[in-house]
Amino acid sequence: MQAEHRAIQARISGKVQGVGYRVWARGEAMRLGLTGWVRNEPDGSVSALIAGNSDAVAAMIDRLRQGPRGAAVSHVEVAELSNAEAPADFRIIA
Repeated sequence: MQAEHRAIQARISGKVQGVGYRVWARGEAMRLGLTGWVRNEPDGSVSALIAGNSDAVAAMIDRLRQGPRGAAVSHVEVAELSNAEAPADFRIIA
C-alpha cells in the first residue's frame, strides 16, 4: 500500500523573520523527505507550500508550530491543497 500524498499551504505568524526560520524550515522539510518552498511575506509572516507523504506533512506542521530557537510562533494557518505543483526539491524563495 502506497503512502497517501498531501499538500498544504501554511502561513506562520509571530516572530518568524530575522531568526533563521526559512533555513530551519528547509532543513526540517528535507529531513522529512518533503518538497515545496518557504518565503518571507511583507507583513512579517512566513508562507510555505509543503508536499509529500501525509504523515511527514503532519509532522512538519507540528514543527512549524515550534519553529527554530529564537522564533516565537503565535499562529500557523494551514490550508489543504488539491493539485498543488510543488518543486522536486525544497526551496527558499527570497
